[in-house]
Amino acid sequence: MSCLFSELLMLNSPPGLLGAFVWEPWDTWIIVLGAVAAMSCTLPGIWLVLRQQSMLGDALSHTALPGVIVTFLAAQWAISSGLVSPGAMAGFEPFLLAGGAILVGVLTAVLTESIQKLGRVEGSAALGVVFTSLFALGLLLVRLKADNVHIDPDCVLFGQLELAVWDTVSIFGFEVPKAVLTNLSLLIINGFLLALFFKELRLSAFDPELATSLGLNARLMNYILVAVTAVTVVMAFTSVGSILVVAILIVPAACGWLSCDRLGWMIAVSLVIAAASAVTGHILAKTLPGVIASAAGLTGVQDASTPGMMAVACGLFFLLIYLFSPRHGIVSRWLGNLSLVCRMSSDDVLAALYRFEEPPVDREPTVANVRHASAWIGPVIWKYTIWRLRRLGWITVGPTLQLTPTGKIRAAEVVRGHRLWESYLFKNFQLGDAQLHGSADRVEHYLNQDLRTQLEAELDSPQVDPHGKAIPPS
Repeated sequence: MSCLFSELLMLNSPPGLLGAFVWEPWDTWIIVLGAVAAMSCTLPGIWLVLRQQSMLGDALSHTALPGVIVTFLAAQWAISSGLVSPGAMAGFEPFLLAGGAILVGVLTAVLTESIQKLGRVEGSAALGVVFTSLFALGLLLVRLKADNVHIDPDCVLFGQLELAVWDTVSIFGFEVPKAVLTNLSLLIINGFLLALFFKELRLSAFDPELATSLGLNARLMNYILVAVTAVTVVMAFTSVGSILVVAILIVPAACGWLSCDRLGWMIAVSLVIAAASAVTGHILAKTLPGVIASAAGLTGVQDASTPGMMAVACGLFFLLIYLFSPRHGIVSRWLGNLSLVCRMSSDDVLAALYRFEEPPVDREPTVANVRHASAWIGPVIWKYTIWRLRRLGWITVGPTLQLTPTGKIRAAEVVRGHRLWESYLFKNFQLGDAQLHGSADRVEHYLNQDLRTQLEAELDSPQVDPHGKAIPPS
């Protein structure tokens, strides 16, 4: 499988990009470990994003330090007292870390709520006070009680994903990294808890007041979420480091939130992006530094840190979705607004040509006269509008602009909606002429056939608008 993946990657890549790329068996385990850790962190991260508590993940990554130190000191005390042998304690280490993480995670949530209520400050300010204080306490404990323990910043902050795959255990004759088993267990547990408490989590995330009124303890659900997040974060530290944990905790969930309006799809998209970030990050770590160094004339640069490039991949995915998400992306919204402007300009030109043909005919529908009647349309949009209307076969262009038979049908629909809306406002609100026309000028673009029929039925099929102009028949 590893060799096949390497060959496919070589065949489908530009020449020179992967010239020195060699796919080894441990590369597969690195991607598996990164993907499993990312997905296990993403599951609680989804609910943090929905609750607008994204910074809580960063806070837990800091406040976990005193919990880790306290559990470590408790373990050392138990060994020195002869209560537990060093070998047996090694088997209990994950459970001790989980217990310390739960304790400090719940303590973080309780202290944050207490400071927010008693100090009457914002939640973000209270969270900042708590996580900086607990992190400082953890550093103090390290200095006072555990000064003989070497804490490598590369391990704790940046992670050693590439080295974690070498600590293996034999299962049915296959060497499997312990970190993969740990993070896979977390993924299964988090997925089980998500399925078990999905209704409660959804209700307390979107409407905690309603959840409380229905007998669901929203605060308890918050504490459970914090505890699960804390355990997941601490367990992922040893594999990928806290900086990457913060990224994979929030960024895939934010991508899912920007991509979808349905919770189920948001969860699925978030998990896919989390896994894709692991694959993309490792491939970039093995290939991109060498390409950049070669272009810059540097030698000896081969690869980069996989956790760091995974964070970069997360950022790239977020940037792409932030720009091109179908409903919420900046570029997509800009294109949508541009399409709306073009449709409105087309409607206004058609309506202006229709009015030019109504009696009394006192002006010719020249380009200048039609532009004057649609003065808000800019020169670029005007040129596109005329091109579009000609392409649709709705107008002909010569010395004057003329409606075709099909164009006249569409123009009559626009004018009909305009005058029906004016009649509706005049009947119900008795507005002035300027207000009637200004409102109808905007609403006419959103009135479809069904709405026009409903307006006509409510107004008893009027023949003229408040200005005495005939309303085109349907």
